[in-house]
Amino acid sequence: MAKTTRIFSANFIKIKKQRQSGRWQNTRLAYFLRLPLYFLIGLLCILGSPVLAKVPGTINSSSQLPINSITSLTVTSDPASLLQQGKVLYDSGNFAKAVEVLQGAVQAYRQQGESLRLAATLSNLSLAYQQLGAWNQAQQAITESLNLLNEQGDNQNLQIFAQSLDIQGRLQLTMGQADKALATWQQTEEIYRQADNKSGVVRSQINQAQAWRSQGFYPRAIKTLEQVSQTLKSQPDSIEKTVTLRSLGDTLLVLGDLEKSRQALEESLIIARNLQSNADIGASLFSLGNNARKQEDIPKAIAYYQQTVAASPSPLIKAQAQLNHLSLLIEDKRAAEVQTILPLVESQIEQLPLSRASVYAQVNFSKSLAKVKSGILQASSQNYYSGFSTKDSAVLLANAIQESQSLGDKRAEAYALKSLGGLYEETKQWKEAQQLTRQGLALAQSSNAPEITYSLEWQLGRLLWAQKDINGAIAAYDSAVGTLESLRRDLVANKDVVNQDVQFNFRDSVEPVYRESVELLLKSQEGKPPDEKILEKARERIEALQLAELDDFFREACLQGQRVALDQVVDKDNPTAAIFYPIILPDELQVIVKIPKQPLQSYSNKIPQANVDKLLVELRKNLVNPTATKVVQTQAHQVYDWLLKPMESQLQKSGVNTLVFVLDGQLRNLPMAALYDGKQYLVEKYAVALSLGLQLLDPKPLVQQQLRALTAGLTQPPPGFSEFAPLLAIKSEFEGITKAGVSTTSLLDGDFKKKNLESEIGDTSFNIVHLATHGQFSSRLEDTFILDFDGQINVKDFDTLFRSQGKSIVELLVLSACQTATGDSRATLGLAGAAVRAGARSTIASLWQIDDQSTAMFVSAFYRELKSGKITKAEAIHRAQLELLKHPNYKAPSFWSAYVLIGNWL
Repeated sequence: MAKTTRIFSANFIKIKKQRQSGRWQNTRLAYFLRLPLYFLIGLLCILGSPVLAKVPGTINSSSQLPINSITSLTVTSDPASLLQQGKVLYDSGNFAKAVEVLQGAVQAYRQQGESLRLAATLSNLSLAYQQLGAWNQAQQAITESLNLLNEQGDNQNLQIFAQSLDIQGRLQLTMGQADKALATWQQTEEIYRQADNKSGVVRSQINQAQAWRSQGFYPRAIKTLEQVSQTLKSQPDSIEKTVTLRSLGDTLLVLGDLEKSRQALEESLIIARNLQSNADIGASLFSLGNNARKQEDIPKAIAYYQQTVAASPSPLIKAQAQLNHLSLLIEDKRAAEVQTILPLVESQIEQLPLSRASVYAQVNFSKSLAKVKSGILQASSQNYYSGFSTKDSAVLLANAIQESQSLGDKRAEAYALKSLGGLYEETKQWKEAQQLTRQGLALAQSSNAPEITYSLEWQLGRLLWAQKDINGAIAAYDSAVGTLESLRRDLVANKDVVNQDVQFNFRDSVEPVYRESVELLLKSQEGKPPDEKILEKARERIEALQLAELDDFFREACLQGQRVALDQVVDKDNPTAAIFYPIILPDELQVIVKIPKQPLQSYSNKIPQANVDKLLVELRKNLVNPTATKVVQTQAHQVYDWLLKPMESQLQKSGVNTLVFVLDGQLRNLPMAALYDGKQYLVEKYAVALSLGLQLLDPKPLVQQQLRALTAGLTQPPPGFSEFAPLLAIKSEFEGITKAGVSTTSLLDGDFKKKNLESEIGDTSFNIVHLATHGQFSSRLEDTFILDFDGQINVKDFDTLFRSQGKSIVELLVLSACQTATGDSRATLGLAGAAVRAGARSTIASLWQIDDQSTAMFVSAFYRELKSGKITKAEAIHRAQLELLKHPNYKAPSFWSAYVLIGNWL
C-alpha cells in the first residue's frame, strides 16, 4: 500500500510497504537511513479522532486466552469457515481483521437462526473487540452471547456458557470490576464442575487468583493457586495440563513466589517433553528464562532463552526469547555477544507476520538498538552496526507505527509513538517530540491504556520542562503521578519481562516520575524559596513514592488501616517533636522541616547527588567499625550541617526534644542518632525516631503498666546458616526484660518455630513481640527474613504471623539481632517492609550485627525505662542509647547507634 506523508509542509516521501515471505520491505529504506532524524517525522500519518473506548491489560503470550472453537458441534457451513478464519487471525495478533471476519460469521448465523453458534461466535467477537479497545462493542457482544445462552434453558451447552462467562470475567477485570470478575469466575468454576471439566475448573481458579491479586488480597491469591497445584497432581499428562501448569507458574512469577513458580514451570516442561509438544516445550522454556531473570540468575536465563529459540516452532516465542537474551547481554555489557546476536534478532523480527506482537517486538528491538549505539558498542569501530545511527531505531519505530495503523491497533500505536517521541527527545528536537508524544497520549487515553498513558504524560512533562514551560510541565507530571497512583496495584505485578507489552522496572520507570516531579516543584519559583503549598505537595509526593516503593517490594498494595497525619500528631498530641524531610535531588539536598504549630520551612544545600551518596556510603561503612570513631565524627558532622545546622537555634527555642525523620535515598541506611555537631552526637541532645511517611497508623502510647511480651530467640543458627554467629547472651537479654517488670512468655531455641510463634500470638494478647534472632533486611523480598529453629521466616509471612483475623495486635515489634544486607544500597527497604508487614505500630531494629553483650545491656535499659514512667518509646530508646554511650566499652557509635525506632514514637 502506498502512503504519501507531508513533511514540514514542503517535503513528500512515498513509502511503499509489502510483505514477501514474511518479511517487510521498504522500497526506499536505504534512502531513509541517510536522512537526518528529524525527517522521520514525515513517516507518520496523523489519522482521525481516536476510538473512545478502553483496552484491557495485556496477557502473557504463553497463557493468552484463545478464541474458543465449538468443536463439539458438527458445522460445515460457510460461517464455520469464517469462525475458524477469525480464530487464526486472532491467534496471529491481527485483531482488527479478526473482528471483520467474525462480524461476517455473526451476521450469517443470525440470518440462519443458529442461536447456539451465534452465541459462541459473539463471545469470540467480544474477545477480539477487547484486544482492540472497542470496549462498548465488546460489552454488547458478550451481553448478547450470554442472553442467547440463557434462553436455551437446558444444560447441554454448559461448556459454551462457561467459555462466554470466562470472557465476561476478563472484561470485568480489565474494567476495574475485580469483585464482579471474581463472582463470574466462581460461577464458571461451578459450571465446569457440573460438566466434569477439570481443566476448566483449574482455569477458573487461576482467574480467581488474578482477581484476588488485583484487589490486593495476596494471601487469598496464593491460597487459591496452592489449591490449583493440588488439583493438578491427580490429573494425567495432557496438553491442557502443561498449559495450565505454565499459566500457574507465570502467575506465581507475577506474584513474586519465584521458587513455586520455578517448580510449576519445570513440571510443565517435563510434561511437554513427555508429550513431545515442541510448542509447549518452547513456551515453558521461555517462562523458565523469565523466572531465572527475575531471580537475577543471568547465565541460567540466557541458557533458557537459547534453548527456547532452538526448541520452539513459534516465530513469536523465538523473537521474544531473543529480545530478552539481547537485553540481558546489553545490561551485562557483553559487547562481543551483543554484536553476534543483533543480526539474528533483526532477522527473526523481520519474519514475524503482521500483528500486535510484531509491533511490540520492533519497539523493543529499537530500544535495545538505541542502547547499543549509545553504550557498549559505541567505542567499537568493527561491529555489525558501526555504520548506523539513532535513525535506525527511528526507522524501526516508524514501521511499527505504520503496522499498528494497518492493524487498527491504537494501543500499540500509542506505545510506538511514545518510543519515537523519546528518540526525538534525546536529540533535543522538542517540537517533533512533543507532537508525537501528544498524539500517542490521545490514543493511549482513549484506549484505556494507563500503563502507556502515564509514561507519555511523564515524557510530555520532561519535554515541557526542557522548553521552560514550568506550569505545563507541573500539570503533566501531576497527571503522570495521578495515573501511577491508580496503577499502583497493577504496576507491581508487571515489570522486567520483555515479552509483556509494556515493561515496568521500578527504579527506571516509576521512581524517576516522582523524583523529577518533586525537583520540578521545588525549583518552580525561579530563585525564590518554595511557598508552603509547594512544600506540602513536594513532601506528599515523596511519601507517595515511598508507599509505591513498598508496594513494589511486596508486589501488592500493603498499607491499610486508619492513619493520622504527622503534622496533626506534632501540633496536637506531641508538640515537643519536630519532623525533618530531607529530599535528595540531582544537584541539591533539600530539607523540609515541620516545627510544632509553625508553617513548613525549607532550606537547601547545593551539592551534587553523587557527592552526597558517596559520603553517605562511606559513613555507613565506617559506622560499623568501632575503631573508626574519628572518621565517623568528621563525616557525621558534614551530614549534620546539611540536615540540621540551619535549624539549630529554632529547635532550641521551640522546646522540641524529639526529632522524627522521614528519610530519602541513601540517608535511609544511616542512624540519625549518630550525626555529630562537632561536640555532641545528636542522641545526646534529642530522642530520634523514623517514620515511613507523612502518616502514622493509629498513634497512641503504650500503657506501661500492662506490658506483655512474647520473647523468642535462637542461641545457635539453624543448619545451613553458618554465616550467622551464635547469640550466647540471649538468656541474659530475656532476663533483663523480665527484671524490668514486663510479663513475658518465651520461646527459646527448639521451641522457637514459626508454628509455635503463630500459635502464641494468636492465643494470647501480647502488645510486644521481641525476637532475638538473626535476620536480614534486603531490597529483595526473597532475601528479607528472620531465622527460627527450622530455618527462615520470610517477611512476606509477617502479616499472617503477627496479625489475628487480619487485625494488627502487636504494638511494638523488636528485632534485636538483625542486619541489613551487605552491599545492598536499598536494604533498609526490607526493614521498612518488615515493619509494615507485621502491622506493628512501632518497630525497633538493628541496622547491623552488634556484640550481643551490648545488645543485652541495651534491651534491659530500654524496657526498664519504658516500664518506669510515662515516657515515649522514642525517649526510652534514647535513654538506653545514652547508657551504652556512657559505658567505657560501648561508647563507639557502632554499638549504640545501630538501633532505630520506626513508626509511632509515642
